[in-house]
Amino acid sequence: MGKYLIRLRPCWPKTANTHLSLIVNREGEASIANNLVADSVGESGDTPCRVKVRIAFLGGSRYSRPLDETSRKKFQALSGLGEVFVIGFSKDLYPRKFIENAHFYLLPQLPLPVLRYVETFLIAPLLACWLIFGHGVRMLVAQSPYEGFAAALAKKIAGWGGCRVSLIVEAHGDFEKSLFMQRRIWFPGLYRSLMCYAAGFALKHADRLRAVSSFTKEQLARRAPGKTIFQLLPWTDISVFVQAGIHRANHSSQIILYAGVLIPLKGIHHLINAFAPIAKDFPQARLFIVGREENKSYTADLKQHVERLGMYERVQFIAAMPQAELASWMQKASVFVLPSASEGLGRVVIEAMATGTPVIASRVGGIPEVVEEGNTGFLVSPGDERALAEKLRWVLENSAKAHEMGEHAREFAKRLFCTEAYIDGYRRIFEISPSSAEQVKHAASTV
Repeated sequence: MGKYLIRLRPCWPKTANTHLSLIVNREGEASIANNLVADSVGESGDTPCRVKVRIAFLGGSRYSRPLDETSRKKFQALSGLGEVFVIGFSKDLYPRKFIENAHFYLLPQLPLPVLRYVETFLIAPLLACWLIFGHGVRMLVAQSPYEGFAAALAKKIAGWGGCRVSLIVEAHGDFEKSLFMQRRIWFPGLYRSLMCYAAGFALKHADRLRAVSSFTKEQLARRAPGKTIFQLLPWTDISVFVQAGIHRANHSSQIILYAGVLIPLKGIHHLINAFAPIAKDFPQARLFIVGREENKSYTADLKQHVERLGMYERVQFIAAMPQAELASWMQKASVFVLPSASEGLGRVVIEAMATGTPVIASRVGGIPEVVEEGNTGFLVSPGDERALAEKLRWVLENSAKAHEMGEHAREFAKRLFCTEAYIDGYRRIFEISPSSAEQVKHAASTV
């Protein structure tokens, strides 16, 4: 079937000589050209060169220079889709700007979460507009419905300025509940109303949605009926965990491991309470809690609780660490535990499984989609400390069977994620965004 090549001049000011290549067939149907690229014709009108489409990711992730290995690999892979910009947070009180596989514009990490949301809602839209009008960004990817408010606001402003911008809003976690379970909140009713409005505004103006699990997909479908939703696993640097699993020993270390931020939502207090009654029966068993002290008061309460139980020599708190080091800890552990009250998917569960470590996790969110009861791990109801203690005891008493369970988990995790599928998933999302379709329709009408 014959096709026409249409060149459409976009409206960004810094690339006035850039034309977006679109393929239109005889029936007027159209698609974005492969690899999301544009042809840029030189001033003399001679041989065109290829300029990649510009994409901006906006979220609450924290970065530093140089990037950690996992982030470096992620943005190196994403750079194959186009020129990537990132609006996020630095790891200190200073704003940062640097280029490393992407253009990073990082807001200062203010000490209180509410202040960081103020930054996101007030400053991030201005940065996004600057990238749209000054650098030709035409796709915004908000990494939660809350950050999506800033991206949606920038999209509306761009529309007033005559620029069509596509907005993809993602849901990586249980956005309906988890935000309100992380810490004590002043004026919780007002806070909930404001955040729900922000999420609703973002979902209303989103062109496409991305979920990381069937659970988050169902949430998005309830909150934004009629929107197209893609399901795509979160980025996981699976190779470092698979490699660590090669060196896994076939014996019980009696190490129980948790890794993640230290907030009430994660249910770490339930894990400590479940460990306490079995500790005396397994004198070599140790519980290691690895992660960032996101909620200082909660962390202090956990440590005081350990002291009251007389287990300060059996329970150890360790600061957050690079992925390679965490992978090493995981492959040494007898079991990994994630006792959360809510999870979108629980990426850390996949990482632990990739090292060959059996998992005990809460039966919430997307976790049952990756943990097969009795085969790759165990599922317990959130807050059920007795059931959690029973599963911990089983793992410590049945090291050979637990090792076999870990091998099943490792094979499952290796099949679950690959970089190529991750990039292809984003390519599908970007290529059919409505603003691109509208540009194609406009181009087709001029044939």
